[in-house]
Amino acid sequence: MQTTELERPRFSGGTATVLTMLGVAVGLGNVWRFPYMMGRNGGSAFLVVYVLFMLCLGIPALMAEWAFGRATRRGPLGAFSAAFGPRIGRPVGTLLLLAILVANSYYLVIIANVVYTTFFSVVQGFGPDTAAAFQGGLDNGYLQYALALGVLLLSVWVLHLGLHRGIETASKLFVPFFGVVVLYLVFHALSLDGALQAFGEFLRPDFSQIGAKQLFAAMGQAAFSVGLGGTLMLVYGSYLGDDERLGRSALLTGLGDTGAALLASLFLVPTMLVFGLDMTSGPALLFTTLPELFQVMPAGRVLGSLFLLSLSCVAFLSNVAALEAFVGGLGGSGGWSRRRLLVAVLALESLLILPSALRPSIIPHLDLVFGSGMMMLGSALAVIGITWGLGHNILPQQMSNSLPASWAPAYLLWVRWVVPAVLLLLLAGYVYSSLFPGGG
Repeated sequence: MQTTELERPRFSGGTATVLTMLGVAVGLGNVWRFPYMMGRNGGSAFLVVYVLFMLCLGIPALMAEWAFGRATRRGPLGAFSAAFGPRIGRPVGTLLLLAILVANSYYLVIIANVVYTTFFSVVQGFGPDTAAAFQGGLDNGYLQYALALGVLLLSVWVLHLGLHRGIETASKLFVPFFGVVVLYLVFHALSLDGALQAFGEFLRPDFSQIGAKQLFAAMGQAAFSVGLGGTLMLVYGSYLGDDERLGRSALLTGLGDTGAALLASLFLVPTMLVFGLDMTSGPALLFTTLPELFQVMPAGRVLGSLFLLSLSCVAFLSNVAALEAFVGGLGGSGGWSRRRLLVAVLALESLLILPSALRPSIIPHLDLVFGSGMMMLGSALAVIGITWGLGHNILPQQMSNSLPASWAPAYLLWVRWVVPAVLLLLLAGYVYSSLFPGGG
């Protein structure tokens, strides 16, 4: 029997829910994206702003997106149609689903790069005599495309297994594995001679470096990292049980994601500072700086291989979530079965991956638009949808078991007015500063 939009699957329990949500949030956003964004946008000042945005905007918006999905029991097309009417809601939902598909296409290429780097670290290791071979494989667009296709096929297989046997099972295995590995690496990194002193000097923020671009980057990082955007978390919200405490789960997810970013930084930043490596090298940091780091670190080959393997696992989970957002978001629409949607997403992503694999220089530009801009816009629209579009009573009903009664009015006021306004203002400020860089 075909499942309709309102007969959606549900998470099996609280632990599975939190681990699955962490599997969405924790991934390349914490390790590939966060260090280079921090290095390029003000260092520790960016870190402070990012944490504030996550606590004040990211977690409240996450609760609202989950509430939006649970209240409608639909994906983006159905949820935004319910909030704004089909004439506006369906185009908005379609745009956001296409945006997440594009974002995931270059994300798959980055995962392929990580998988290749992991394999190379295990089989050959990094050193002066292997550097040319490693870079040759990394620059081979057809090889990276083939690896990305392999990751895509494995992801579709997990989605075919379903929410419980596929997504939840993978999350229960991969998230704890990543946590254990990163904790060990942090302990090792901070035990290096001079690491604590170098990191202490790094943690002296210079807020004069923070402008419109850096504020946009920090909020965009928070949105990207925790999975906001009116797609991933909206769809996963539609799988939440009616008795799930959204406040508790959102706080655990947001703090867990932020903690993963901070732990990754506690491993990467001190070691890079100790060995004098460049933190500002941009999106290529993971694949240029880290091989150098693993060459000079004590036991670098073993530690590097463990780190890269655990990163491949959690990055895979985030990719699965993005594909599930598309498949689950269209579930029940137009009479398409889940199997047909899986075939469709496989075909579409196979085409979309190709430009990023063959011309990786376009990834930073795509990431700025689809990894930051569209996610901030989508999250603002989702918050507006649950607070205004569905009516003023829906969000209080969804949050009735999630917040102390004394906190509820302040949260509702904050998420109804402040969160969407700040998201849209940051987005507008960045666009303005980009178009008129010399403007006041």
